[in-house]
Parts: sequence; structure tokens; C-alpha cells
Amino acid sequence: MEFKWTYEEQTSSIVRTFLKRQGISKKLLAKIKFQGGKIFVNETEQNVLFSLKTHDIVTVVIPDEEPHETLLADEVPIEIVFEDEHVLVVNKPAGIASIPAQYHPRGTMANRVKAYYVKQNYANQVVHVVTRLDRDTSGLMLFAKHGFAHAKLDQGLQKKQFVKKYQALVSGEVDSLQNHGNISMPIGRDLSSLLKRQVIETGQKAETEYWLKKRNQTCALVDIQLHTGRTHQIRVHFSAIGCPLLGDELYDGSLDLGIERQALHCYSLTFPHPFNNEPLYFQLPLAEDMATIAATI
Repeated sequence: MEFKWTYEEQTSSIVRTFLKRQGISKKLLAKIKFQGGKIFVNETEQNVLFSLKTHDIVTVVIPDEEPHETLLADEVPIEIVFEDEHVLVVNKPAGIASIPAQYHPRGTMANRVKAYYVKQNYANQVVHVVTRLDRDTSGLMLFAKHGFAHAKLDQGLQKKQFVKKYQALVSGEVDSLQNHGNISMPIGRDLSSLLKRQVIETGQKAETEYWLKKRNQTCALVDIQLHTGRTHQIRVHFSAIGCPLLGDELYDGSLDLGIERQALHCYSLTFPHPFNNEPLYFQLPLAEDMATIAATI
């Protein structure tokens, strides 16, 4: 894969420094050097110590990635929301994990995406997961289609350039919900469980913002934006204020309305494109099981 930039600075700089500013890490530079990549300045091959002048054209050829043989391919169709040569956005169904675990090597979105890459005969077949969702959370999930895109997207995450929004169905003390509120409570491990988290004074800072969309006597639909990324954050926070998610048995959510997974859906994802910086915005309707209940509120 080839990338090209024009050096616009008035003062000289070596190629290595310039490429670092473009997001190319030491690890990627080593891959370019030792695994068949190339660096050109004005169409002449150069090394990373070459001194650049204004208007020089720098071209980098990044070698294709070898597929991970340990990641198995599951030939199950995926619902593609958006795809270009750098990113892939899919709609993850509830009940499907994002990535494999030691004793569960297949049946995940990563396995399905691997099969899709193989079927498309893409040069890069390594699956790069950028944003994950819990097994029983549905909605938008982002993959990078090569390592350089993954690194650039990770930089965007670190700079808080991503906005993920969720919708949830909650029950319990729904009359206490404000039209707009913030839940700011630290979250840490619940030592009585391998999976469970809890609000605890010694936990990490966690902040969840929400907007009430509608409610009746038994449940409510809320829009949610996370300002931190703690494990199970939405589920823990809403349970802590007496409004656990429908179907969320782990956090005392009601199972009475016919939904058997936490009623949580990532419906909106916004982030800058990793290479042209244009804003990308994706939105999905509620998953069918949640939409059926929401229609009755």
C-alpha cells in the first residue's frame, strides 16, 4: 500500500522526523525497512536520514500484512455499514463477541471479518479491531483494514476525536431520570465476580451523560454518551441509580418484558477519517428486539 505527502516546511528535516509527524511509528518504519517496503523522495529511493527540502514529494510503500494463522475464519455474512480501503464499519448483532478468547476461538465478529477479507482476496488480511462492544450489545463496530490505519485511528481515540452514542432501555426508578443528566461515579472490580464491576470509591473515574427520550410507568428509552471507557460502564451506572438495563441479569435488570440481553445498542459513531481527516458519521436504527419494546413506550 502506497502513501504520498508533500513536504511543505520552509526548514529542512530528515525523512524519519517527517514520517513520525504523519503517524508512522518506529515499529512501522522497521517493517518498511526489513519486510520489503520502500521510501522514495521525488521518485528516488532514500533512507530515513535523507534531508527534505520544501515541496519534496515523499512516498512510502508499506508491505502487505501476513494473515494471523491463529485467527480462524467464520463464513457468516456481515452487515457492512461503510467500507473504503482503510476502514470497515459493521453492524454487530447482539449475542456475538467482538474478539475470540482463549477457550472460544471462533464465533466472533473478528472471525467473521477475517472470512470476509479472505473472500474478497484483500492483500491485507489482518483483522484490526478499533472499537469493541460487549457480547450482548448490538450496533456499530469499527475495524481498521491495515496497521497504519489502526495506528492513526488509535491516535484519534487518544485525542478524544471519537463520539460513540448508545441507546438503552432501562427499568426500575425511571421517574427519577432527568431530561438530561450526568452520572459521575467511580467504577472498579466486584471481587465477588470475575466479570462484574461496581461503583466503588477506590475505582476509576467514570462519567456517563444521558438524555431521556421517552418513558412510561415501567421503562424508559435513553440516549447515552460515554466520557470515559470503563468496563460495563453504562450497565453499572444505570444500575447504581436504580435504573438497570432491561434484560441485564448480571446487574439486576428486569427480564419481564421479553428481552434476554442487556438492552444496549451503539447507534451512532463519529470520527475523523484517518487519512483525509474528513468527518465520518454513521447511524443505525435500534435493533429489532429493542425497537419492539421502545414502540410501546
